[in-house]
Amino acid sequence: MTSENLAPRTSRRLRADRARQVADVLRRQVLQDAFGAGPLPHEDVLAAEFDASRNTVREALDLLRDEGLVRRVPGSGTLVVAEKVPHGLNRLEGLAETLHEHGRVSNEVRAFGPVRAPGPVARRLGLPDGAEVIYLERLRRLNGLPLSLDLTYLAPDIGAALDPADLTDRDVFRLIEEAAGIPLGSAEITLEAVNADAHSATVLEVPRGGALLMLERLTTLADGRPVDLEYVRFRGDRLAMRGRLLRDLP
Repeated sequence: MTSENLAPRTSRRLRADRARQVADVLRRQVLQDAFGAGPLPHEDVLAAEFDASRNTVREALDLLRDEGLVRRVPGSGTLVVAEKVPHGLNRLEGLAETLHEHGRVSNEVRAFGPVRAPGPVARRLGLPDGAEVIYLERLRRLNGLPLSLDLTYLAPDIGAALDPADLTDRDVFRLIEEAAGIPLGSAEITLEAVNADAHSATVLEVPRGGALLMLERLTTLADGRPVDLEYVRFRGDRLAMRGRLLRDLP
């Protein structure tokens, strides 16, 4: 294949790369409400700011549109249509504690009761194989809109002390501390992207196979005892994880 054959394909690839770069910067501005209630700057303005072509800017805006963050309105420009709330990763907090500035978190308890713990779950909670735990499934909403589906395994003595009625408007972390009589201490977390299975898609009102943020969290009391293992699926279009990391120098 000659260089003449390669040139158009290379040009398209370079524009697509630049469009992603532009979209990454614009995405953060959109999420931080940098444009207020008005439209995004005109394509010519964005092209000059990013030293990019108008076609590149259009492709970047199309990427944000496909994510559901903006929409293109003839005669009005590009408007922000979705807001992601920030979820901090610097402190161990329940969802309502974390998002209290952004509205009301409510919980729909979909399941609550004793189950035989799968082997890996029992071992993570420091329990013998075959032990019973309390299983809790909740749909969490922010201002009435589905935000997360939480699947939780609780140490049996802690879970047995909880009242499902209290879980409707309260974070489980507070209830665990009250039941245990000591505060929570720390948590190990893993964050990754997963595709929405049929059940999660239906509950969270997203397309099947759509991208979700999955948070796995093992929470311990202040004395080091593990009491809460959670698998939390967040709608990625409504939440952004944020944290501040410090580098420990040798």
